[in-house]
Amino acid sequence: MDPSTDNPSPEEPARPAARSGPVIPAKPRWHGRLAAHLAYRATCLLAATLRWTWEDHSGVLAPDHHQPVIYSAWHNRILLSPHIFRHITRGKSGRKLATLVSASRDGGLIAYALELFQAIPARGSSSRRGAQALRDLVRLARNGCDIAITPDGPRGPRYRVQEGVIVAAQFTGLAIVPVAYHLPWKKSLGSWDAFQIPLPFSRCHVTLGEPLVIPRELSPEQLEGFRAELESRIRAITRD
Repeated sequence: MDPSTDNPSPEEPARPAARSGPVIPAKPRWHGRLAAHLAYRATCLLAATLRWTWEDHSGVLAPDHHQPVIYSAWHNRILLSPHIFRHITRGKSGRKLATLVSASRDGGLIAYALELFQAIPARGSSSRRGAQALRDLVRLARNGCDIAITPDGPRGPRYRVQEGVIVAAQFTGLAIVPVAYHLPWKKSLGSWDAFQIPLPFSRCHVTLGEPLVIPRELSPEQLEGFRAELESRIRAITRD
């Protein structure tokens, strides 16, 4: 470190001390809530036109499966994820879904839209409010909620699993179920994740991968091994 930077020069005013304190998750204003309502209705109408097919290697579609899990799907496939959860839990009363959502302004819109699907948002990410979000997920899992996490979100890189989902599985004790769907007819946006929007009356083939159980105690090397294994499993069922 350059010692000259320890104190400001006479010509340069001292910088104000950085503010500290809890990060408050951003909430949408009225126009954002209106946009979320419109997006919710449009998504429901769009999903109703799709022809759904299913491939289950996890066992969660079985009528007698009631054990909560962590569903892990890429960020560019979150549009249809609430509808997938509705199908999985059809006929299973009392099932709730908690989702990890960024504390940012964009995350506020997503969180509000997910609440319209009766999902419970836990606001936070690796860069903002992550510890509090993890505590919220642990509490919700103990109350019997399923968890949904986009392992490459909220900022990528695309199709790169971050450690957050592995840590969440450690502390909640829930198995991770990889989820992917394939849309032959779709529009891919120019965003970092190439966000996918199905075209009306397209087919949607959903694949639920084999669950991955994460031990509570892991060395850094073991954590990386499970992270790479989950990434491999989700990539194996991903078709663009």
